[in-house]
Amino acid sequence: MRTRLTAKSLFLPSVLLALLVSVWWAAVVRSGSVIFPTPWQVVTGTVELINDGTLWDHIGASLMRVGAGFLLAFVVAIPLGLWMGRVNSVYMTLNPVFQMLRPISPIAWIPIAILWFGIGNASPIFLIFIASVFPMILQTAVGVHSIDPRYLRAAENFGVSRFEAMRRVVVPAVLPQVLIGMRVGVGVAWLVVVAAEMIALKSGLGYMIMDSRNAGNRYDLVIAGMVIIGIIGLLLDSLMRSFEGLKSVRWQYVK
Repeated sequence: MRTRLTAKSLFLPSVLLALLVSVWWAAVVRSGSVIFPTPWQVVTGTVELINDGTLWDHIGASLMRVGAGFLLAFVVAIPLGLWMGRVNSVYMTLNPVFQMLRPISPIAWIPIAILWFGIGNASPIFLIFIASVFPMILQTAVGVHSIDPRYLRAAENFGVSRFEAMRRVVVPAVLPQVLIGMRVGVGVAWLVVVAAEMIALKSGLGYMIMDSRNAGNRYDLVIAGMVIIGIIGLLLDSLMRSFEGLKSVRWQYVK
């Protein structure tokens, strides 16, 4: 049953993708464009990047920045979100501030990041931290607030310490909400790092796209970079979704 479901879930997207590529190819050929590439030119451009080794360097640079910023956000967000969820005074104090900061686009922080950290890896890591930390903080706090009070009262009745209640009741109950915050955070982080690399860096997929555009209008490499960004974004989201299969969070997703 699972095999059939997987095959079916892959079939329709594959058909749609093939249709879009066909329309793209036909449109370029019919228009006679000498600038916009065909799908095959994008493939050959990608092979060129693979052969000279620059593609892996750019992918590695982007993933390193996302990994560092996201990990830093995770380390800060989860304890802070748990604290906000458990202590009402802390929630009432910090929630309005975070709700005000959360809608600000991380792209708007780029000039400030450059001013504070200069041009280098620290700036995009800071931007990724900003993009990731607020969704995880607020989603974690929401998860704590959504816990059935009966579970907490039962723990108190059995004389469970606050630390044990946090470890054995609160954290397992909040994991599904933490996972949602992580999925949102990593998606936004991947968008932000590409934008930051287009402006202030000399490595990464965002830089590769801008450099290809400026160095001889290599739009085959521009489109190749866009496709690779999309594929990696899909893989990152799939990685986050795979955590739904863990025993500790599976109960939330049972249909």
